[in-house]
Amino acid sequence: MSEILTIEQAIERLRAADDILLLCHKNPDGDTLGSAGALYWALRQLGKRAAVLCSDPIPDRYAYMELGAYAEDFEPGYIVAVDVAGLQLFGEATVGYGERADLCIDHHPSNSGYAKALLLDGEAAATAEFIYGLLLEMGVEITPCIASCLYTGVATDTGCFKFANTTPKTHAVAAKLMELGADYQMLNTLLFESKSRPRLAIEKRSLENLRYYYGGKCAVVALSREEIEESGADSTDLEGITAIPRMIEGVKVGITVRQQPTGSYKVSVRTSRDVDACAIAARLGGGGHKQAAGCEIIGGMKYAVDALLAETAKELGVEPEQSADEGAALC
Repeated sequence: MSEILTIEQAIERLRAADDILLLCHKNPDGDTLGSAGALYWALRQLGKRAAVLCSDPIPDRYAYMELGAYAEDFEPGYIVAVDVAGLQLFGEATVGYGERADLCIDHHPSNSGYAKALLLDGEAAATAEFIYGLLLEMGVEITPCIASCLYTGVATDTGCFKFANTTPKTHAVAAKLMELGADYQMLNTLLFESKSRPRLAIEKRSLENLRYYYGGKCAVVALSREEIEESGADSTDLEGITAIPRMIEGVKVGITVRQQPTGSYKVSVRTSRDVDACAIAARLGGGGHKQAAGCEIIGGMKYAVDALLAETAKELGVEPEQSADEGAALC
């Protein structure tokens, strides 16, 4: 298990290190990328070499972060994972580095402790919210670029400050980032008010595949790899659909299941405040937060959905149902 660090200890180790490789999780979202971007530019301020590595392509919409991408000639001297709760979240291109991680900076209480050392704040709404305080303690200048990276992480992991993980501290941090030059108007438009045509296509398909269970208390969207590829959706578009099932009136558990290129199934669980999403995901090898969690399941789509329905039944206190074996979504 990881050595648990204080912020002061983590800063001491970062200051002593060089050639620092920053690892993001696969299917990168705004928090893992924003956190890595802020750390990248902070470390550069300190005169250190740094690079960012992710198994999956970084979506074009995050180009404003100007991340220093990993190149083959970069030899890591110290490896830091950001917003990565477990080894299974790295992906093929990064898992070897993840197994050697010197430090993990995270906000997931379910963090598995895979890194040599762990800096964790399970109360933070986003890893980026936590890293804001870390950078202040480090004494680096939070430039407009760094502020925009951090704002991206905080805003996306809270659903533009709508999710239940949003706290007064979250709003206070966001306000400070706005004061420090985060281009919040551009970011809010880009991240929450603009949808690509592939995003609209995958939303349409998601609604077509939507199924209800347990008297409408659970809604499931299941997407095959073929359907995803036909839509042209990237990882950002796919992350954006995870809220759809939970938005429906009367739904307490919203689940999205989408097939990965490897054939496994990535699961996102979103719940109302009286249902524990993390408990559902954890029993299937995943984790996360009380109202937002996830896991990865190997097997057929019907197997994955049935497993999720069984765990959902335990949290709802009802008899389990099985998915209807109909249509491409459950084949």
